[in-house]
Amino acid sequence: MEKYKIPISKLDYSFDTDKLEFDSTEKLSPIEKQIIGQDRAAESIEFGMQVKQNGYNIFMAGESGTGKSSYAESLAKDRSEEMAKPKDILYVFNFSEKEKPRVMKVPAGLGNDLKCDMDKIIGELQEEIPRAFEGEEYDKERKEILNQYQPKSNKIMKEFEESAKERGFMLQNTAQGLVPVPIDENSEPLSREDFQEMDEEKRGEIRKESQDIQNEIAQVMREIRSIKEDAQEELAALEKKIGLSVVQPIICHLEDKYENCEEVVEYLQEVQEDIVENIDHFRSSDDDKKQNPFLQMQMDEDGSFFTRYEINIFVNNNKTEGAPVIYEKNPTYYNLFGKIEGRSQFGTITTNFTMIKSGSLQKADGGFLIVHAKDVLKNPFCWDTLKRALINEEITVENIGEQYRSVPIITLKPEEIQFDVKVIMIGTPYLYYLLYNYDQEFSELFKIKADFDTEMERNKDNIAKFADFISSIIKSYEIKEFKADAVSAMLDFSSRLTGDRKKLSTKFNEIIEILVEADAWAEQDGEEYVKAESVKKAIRKKEKRSNLIEEKIQEQIDRDHLLLDVSGNEVGQINGLSVYQAGNYSFGRPTRITARTYLGKEGVINIEREAKMSGRIHSKGVMILTGYLGGKYAQETPLSLTASIAFEQSYGGVDGDSATCAEVAALLSSLAETPIRQDIAITGSMNQKGVVQPIGGVNEKIEGFFKVCQSKGLTGKQGVIIPERNLDNLMLDQEVIEAVREEKFNLYSIERIDEALELLLEKSAEEIHKSVQKKLIEYAEIEEENDDEEEDEKNK
Repeated sequence: MEKYKIPISKLDYSFDTDKLEFDSTEKLSPIEKQIIGQDRAAESIEFGMQVKQNGYNIFMAGESGTGKSSYAESLAKDRSEEMAKPKDILYVFNFSEKEKPRVMKVPAGLGNDLKCDMDKIIGELQEEIPRAFEGEEYDKERKEILNQYQPKSNKIMKEFEESAKERGFMLQNTAQGLVPVPIDENSEPLSREDFQEMDEEKRGEIRKESQDIQNEIAQVMREIRSIKEDAQEELAALEKKIGLSVVQPIICHLEDKYENCEEVVEYLQEVQEDIVENIDHFRSSDDDKKQNPFLQMQMDEDGSFFTRYEINIFVNNNKTEGAPVIYEKNPTYYNLFGKIEGRSQFGTITTNFTMIKSGSLQKADGGFLIVHAKDVLKNPFCWDTLKRALINEEITVENIGEQYRSVPIITLKPEEIQFDVKVIMIGTPYLYYLLYNYDQEFSELFKIKADFDTEMERNKDNIAKFADFISSIIKSYEIKEFKADAVSAMLDFSSRLTGDRKKLSTKFNEIIEILVEADAWAEQDGEEYVKAESVKKAIRKKEKRSNLIEEKIQEQIDRDHLLLDVSGNEVGQINGLSVYQAGNYSFGRPTRITARTYLGKEGVINIEREAKMSGRIHSKGVMILTGYLGGKYAQETPLSLTASIAFEQSYGGVDGDSATCAEVAALLSSLAETPIRQDIAITGSMNQKGVVQPIGGVNEKIEGFFKVCQSKGLTGKQGVIIPERNLDNLMLDQEVIEAVREEKFNLYSIERIDEALELLLEKSAEEIHKSVQKKLIEYAEIEEENDDEEEDEKNK
């Protein structure tokens, strides 16, 4: 048995503080803009940022807490400093189609200047234009036009009135307009009585003449209206001329200022034409507005005519240094793609182009957008809209679900914005492969995959970087400096997280938690520096906050509610080891496994599987066990056996194959009728040839059995058998190591199942196999006799 014992030299994994070249982290240089242990991912991201072609967006795949988000933001900011500052994006009024606001891209900062200038000139024109129409020059020319056309109208009307009078009629204004009225010899209107006294022939002549004059009135009125329209056209031309004389110098001044931006010059020309066309809106006095508060709404459906001359600075890059880096932590539809806001006005919702608001995608134009895949996928419409935008390289601002309305409504349809954005999406490997396999467009849009590992080699270079990382966190979080022994304790904790003494964890979130909590305990203990004891205390206290379930299970074992023996020997009964997961805390506890064998041909019955409590991996392990039995004992005679294996007092699911060695030992113990030591627990997977394979959670399993033995009393004979290939994973609690050193507890390693049988059954493997073979032959003979008797009965 001694040859299988693990020497104490292979158990102590504590980092030697003397190997550190500093006394405290004060002498270290904090890491800036660098991530440690992720060379593969860093190389992929840097390459992805260099490629400018469409589709080379980056997906950063890795577990939470490996520093993906902070590294992506840091690297993108470094890269953005070398890139050109993008243009401002403006939305302006479309004078030809007001429902379709236009997009303008102008050099960064020019948007603010243009907005200020437009506000200024519109205010100036609202004062200057009314003043121009109050001047003598306008009044003089207006009177000349009126004097030119008014006499013509008066002459036509006077001649027509004289003509009607000669024909015995006068023209009278009524609610229905001008009508001819017959008159008498005194030129007075003919009374109804006098008209009735006339003979029928005379009355007919008057009616006919009246109808002729009425027809002539329509012709005269058309001539007068034509003269008035000519006058109005000349007046309108005069007003445009006066308006243009005011507007043109102001607009020309702005055109000179923005001559290097062709889009702005074209826009200013359109503004000038629109102001001249709508000069009456500028002539409206404040008195008119006070008398009629609805005047502005009557002028324009938006409620304010002058809104059309405003500038909507959709994306303002005035203060941006280099290319923009947008980290959208809440990627809802509106936060990503923008929206069209509305204003409640007189019981209805109104909007205009100034209420078009940008999203992160537009703000990131020319730079980088960082999002989390999970957040994008769980928000409605976000993923499909993002894909469509990246494929087309353009984005349209529209409110969510606009295309799904059963009844379309009139709303703004802003012009599409062409954009160039490098999207960095962060997610788990599971999400990456899910999208890769089930979304055809994903692989075309995210051609760069950056894999983030959860561990790195525990070598000299990485140890130095790890210490520098601790120093950077100390500076960032403003916590106490760490002594060298505290850094050593953090290195050991990091290795424990990976479950491998040759690795360090890159789950920096969990490391930062211990750094902060160790500082808090050092502060509470009045320490100037954080020492190793504070780090260990932080780890213990963190476990204490999460181990309620562990303590409850231990209590059940102590009260013999959960049946476990840690002394004596039993046939067909063994202590297996399981790992329980309670959120972010895992712990191990022994589990009683029993096996019963008897006559039959059903083979090995997995009770957990029959009860539908067995996972697929555990069921596979039982099938491997059956293969081992067949290969070992059924080469010459059939395997005539029925055996049942059960995890006693297991009321939840069972999965994993780490109990295969324990199940084989219990089964062979039952067949050989040889008792198993109850003071030794075993964990290990096994293949069909009896070779023991490594398993997970080896430290938790050993510590779990140790605590049970410690509670019931250490005898010096108790111990745990583990696979030889798990030796590099041993990072046990110092209490367990000390117990092994003092020979109060034992650890054994094995490579084949035969070695486990010798330890557990205290007999040679050859002897055990002979006993098992003998029992199986007995079963086979009995089965053969039973088969012969059944055949005889059938023949009779």
